[in-house]
Amino acid sequence: MTHESHGDFAEFAAAAWPRLVRTAHMLTGDFHEAEDLVQTTLAKVYARWRRIPRDDIEAYVRKALVNNNLSRIRKKRVAHLLTPFLPEPFDRGHGGHAETVEHRAALMHALSALPARQRTVMVLRYFDDLSDPDIAAVLDCSLGTVKTHARRGLAALRAHPAFTDRSVPRAHDDRTDRRRAA
Repeated sequence: MTHESHGDFAEFAAAAWPRLVRTAHMLTGDFHEAEDLVQTTLAKVYARWRRIPRDDIEAYVRKALVNNNLSRIRKKRVAHLLTPFLPEPFDRGHGGHAETVEHRAALMHALSALPARQRTVMVLRYFDDLSDPDIAAVLDCSLGTVKTHARRGLAALRAHPAFTDRSVPRAHDDRTDRRRAA
C-alpha cells in the first residue's frame, strides 16, 4: 500500500471510528465487543483498501461490519453448542481426563454420523475456521451448497443424542446389533 493510500485509510478510520463503534455497540450490546468488532472490520477493510471503489466506501465498511458481526454470532452459537465437548481452560476446575476423553469421543461420534460433505463443511468452518467462500473453493462447489451443508450439519448435530441425552453412552447404533443378530 502506498503512503498516500495509507494516509487516506488512516484519515477514514479516524473519522469513521465513533460512528462505527456506535453502530457496532447497537449490534453487539457490549461496548468492548463493539470496539473489537470495529477493529477487526477495519483490519479487513485495510487489506482491501486499494480495491474498494471510493464512492462505495461507507456502504462497503457498513456491510463488512454487519457480516463480521454475523460471523461473530455464528461462532458464539457454535462455541456454545460445542462447549461441553471442548477441553476445559486451565483457569477453571477440570473434570478429569476420562471426562475429556468421553466428550471428545461423543463429538467424534456425532461428527461421524454426518454425511461426508456435511462433516467436511463443519470441520472446515468451525475447527479450521475457514470462511464459506474458502470452503466452497476447497470443495469446488457453490457458496449456497456450503451454507446448505452447514445448516443441515448443525441441525443434525443439535439433534444427535450426544448433544441431547448425554447420560446414555452411544458407542454404536442399535440397528447394528439387530443386523448382527439376524
